[in-house]
Amino acid sequence: MIEPTARALVTGGAGFIGSNLVDLLVDEGWEVLVVDDLSSGHADHLSASRRRGRVKLHTLDIREESVVGVAEHFHPHVVYHLAAQVSVPVSVLEPHRDADVNVLGTINVLTAAHRSGADRIVLAGSAATYGSAVKLPARETYARHPDSPYGAAKKAIEDYAHVFSVQHGLDFVVLAPSNVYGPRQDASGEGGVVAIFAAAVAAGKEPTIFGDGTATRDFVFVDDVADAFLRAASRGSGRNLNISSGVETPVGELYDSIARLARFRKSPRFNDPRPGDIDRSVLDPGAAERSLGWKAWTPLEEGLAKTLEWFAKRF
Repeated sequence: MIEPTARALVTGGAGFIGSNLVDLLVDEGWEVLVVDDLSSGHADHLSASRRRGRVKLHTLDIREESVVGVAEHFHPHVVYHLAAQVSVPVSVLEPHRDADVNVLGTINVLTAAHRSGADRIVLAGSAATYGSAVKLPARETYARHPDSPYGAAKKAIEDYAHVFSVQHGLDFVVLAPSNVYGPRQDASGEGGVVAIFAAAVAAGKEPTIFGDGTATRDFVFVDDVADAFLRAASRGSGRNLNISSGVETPVGELYDSIARLARFRKSPRFNDPRPGDIDRSVLDPGAAERSLGWKAWTPLEEGLAKTLEWFAKRF
């Protein structure tokens, strides 16, 4: 087991999932170093944890060579790698940029973890690695054929983690969350659909549904996901694990739930599907329960209510 005084380096730690993980690590007594270029993350997400004196922030791009030196100086027990280019449409339009951040950036972080003497690296994978042709619910043992450069890059980093394990003895776990939602999620640009809907409702505006509303996603609350990452510090060695609810929810029904909870009466607008989007997505979380002792515990409506409350305070 990891000792309470253990040190964690968290890339992307000022972001949505990363900052929630940082808060949990601090609650558990860890010392945390966050590496984030703040291109999409926000330093104020870390305010509460930084006031407790157990979190430091280095504003760095994961592709910078200095990340290795920062890691060597901090000497983490565990490296959590969540920094990424996360937009599927952007990856379709700019595949070189996507690979630069998600593949080359990850190689740099793997190098940092190895040279700093970390016991383990926990990497954020993605449901996008499976592609649209996979049998649902998708299992980790299925053949994967990504439909987007983003999915291809996330699949590639799993192979690089294995290579670093073989060549350097760097222990690793890859956690592949489904559609994560909750407080702190960015509703701008390519933010998650829950955040987009919640922000629009909070602002009194009609949100846009891409497609006809029948596309499905597997929604999992951010607190549940942070708990899975925490558990992966000492469990699941060498595994690639789905982190999901295992429940398939149509986007149209999701909007109806949000509108009902917020007592919002406006109908959504509909637009064409975005490049790279898939019609259905749901993951089998059974392996995570066996390997991590984890399963999603937050019901969708409870998580949506907490998310709406957070967005309502912002507006």
